[in-house]
Amino acid sequence: MEIKTAANTLAALAQESRLSLFRLLVEAGPDGLPAGEIGERLGIPAATLSFHLKTLTQAGLLLARPEGRFIYYAADYTVMDALLAFLTQNCCQGETTCLPRTAAADTLAKRRADLPTAEAAKPAGFNVLILCTGNSARSILGEALFNHLGGGRLRAFSAGSQPAGKVNPVALETLERHGVPMPDPRSKSWDEFAAPGAPKIDFIFTVCDSAAAETCPVWPGHPFTTHWGITDPAHVEPLEARRVAFERAFQQMERRVRAFLDLPLEAMTGPEMRAAAARLHKEACADEAATAP
Repeated sequence: MEIKTAANTLAALAQESRLSLFRLLVEAGPDGLPAGEIGERLGIPAATLSFHLKTLTQAGLLLARPEGRFIYYAADYTVMDALLAFLTQNCCQGETTCLPRTAAADTLAKRRADLPTAEAAKPAGFNVLILCTGNSARSILGEALFNHLGGGRLRAFSAGSQPAGKVNPVALETLERHGVPMPDPRSKSWDEFAAPGAPKIDFIFTVCDSAAAETCPVWPGHPFTTHWGITDPAHVEPLEARRVAFERAFQQMERRVRAFLDLPLEAMTGPEMRAAAARLHKEACADEAATAP
C-alpha cells in the first residue's frame, strides 16, 4: 500500500461513527449487513449513514452488493490487512521480539493471521456445498460433477433442508451413463455442515427455489451463496419422461459447473465469485430458453 492510499484510508476511519460502522462490519463477517440494519444497530439516521457508507466505500474499506431491494455492505478484509501491513512494515527493523507482548498486540497478531489473503483465497481445500430440499436429485448431480470435473481444485458436498433419505435411482443412473462417479451417495441434512467439526464451506449453491427461500443454518465461516435454479426432474412421469428430465438437468448442471471451473478462482475474491456464478447462470438460462423446443 502506498502512503497516499494509507493516508486516505486512515482519514476515512478518523470519525467515530465511521470507525464504529467499520468495526461492526468486521465482526459481521464476509456476508456483511444490509444498510438498514447497520443504521438500526448504530443509531445513525439514514441520510448520515448514506454519507458514511459512501465515504468508507470510496476509501476501499467496504464492499457493496445489491440483493433484491436491499444493499449489503461488508468489510474488505484485504484492504484492512494491507493497511495493517503498511503500518507495521519494517517494525523494529524486522525484529518482532522487540514488540511488547501486550494483550492488544496478541489480538492484532491473531487477527492478521486470520485475515483472508490472496493465497488463502485459492481453492486449495476450497469446499462447495450444493443445496436442495430433498438432496436426492439436482444437488447430487452437482456434487458429483464438481468433484469429477474439478480436478482436485475443490471438494464438493451436497445436502438438503428436508432430506428424502435416499438418492433418486435415476440420478445415479444418469451419472453412470456419463461416466461420472458418485461414491457413497447419501441424502443428508444440511445441519451436518453447520455442526462443529464439519468441513468449512467456502461457497454454497442452491439449486431449487424452495431451498433458496428457506432460512439456512448459520454456516461457520459465513460462506458466499448463489442460486442456480434448475427444474426438478424427480417427479416427472412416466419413467421414460423422468429419464429425459434428469438428462436435461444433468446437461444444465454440467454447463454451469464447467463454466464456473473455467473462472480464475485462485485469483478471485468471494464477492467476485458470487457475481460471476450469478452471471453464468443468467447467461445459461437465456441460452436454454432460446433453444428450448
